[in-house]
Amino acid sequence: MPALQRFALIICFLSAVAFQAQSQRHVVKKNFKHIRISKGKARVVCPIFEESKYPYQGIGIKLGDPFALTYKFYAHKNFAIAIDGGTAASGLYNQYHRGNFEKFTNADTLGERQSISYLSHLVKSEWVLEGKFLYQQNATKLLKGLQWYIGAGWQWRTLSIEYEYLLDLRFNETEIGRFDVNNLTMGPTGVLGFEYAYFQLPISAFIEIEMYADVLEDPGWTRFQGGIGLRVVF
Repeated sequence: MPALQRFALIICFLSAVAFQAQSQRHVVKKNFKHIRISKGKARVVCPIFEESKYPYQGIGIKLGDPFALTYKFYAHKNFAIAIDGGTAASGLYNQYHRGNFEKFTNADTLGERQSISYLSHLVKSEWVLEGKFLYQQNATKLLKGLQWYIGAGWQWRTLSIEYEYLLDLRFNETEIGRFDVNNLTMGPTGVLGFEYAYFQLPISAFIEIEMYADVLEDPGWTRFQGGIGLRVVF
């Protein structure tokens, strides 16, 4: 075959390959179109707390004082009810429990020249149950998906504690003893918190502080409480 014919065949072959590649590129472009999403839809990350879909419910866990299971009923965009049940952070109450030792001892039963003194205590259980009515408002000017809330409620507390003591007897004799205390107390609570719900999952995160006041066992005693937590919203 003359050289000129071979050269013409090569040119035709390369042209056919180039045409086929160009055709495939057009097919790819047609099959994979760019999807455009409006800015309004793109801002919707987690479709919860929409005003038209109330009421909502949330169940989760709270870390802090108390360490508790938490339930929240979102009745309206501005009103909710929360119930927490769990155990108190007993380590934060060591000084308080130690100070109550003398209140639980019966000094009238001691003989002459006898005295009793505190050695240690062991908290067997310290359960907490509280219910709160909440008023909440959007704080989206600070952060999208953020709400703040205030509220008030009532708290019940049960305590089972064992005290160890040293009893000074006559003639420089001593004796170590123990006694148990079980009591129930209660009082009002006030709460201030923030809740954030702008995730890809239907969950909310919250942080709150509370003030508890005892009105039964130790009237007038107050305590700051609070914690952080997560709830699954449905």
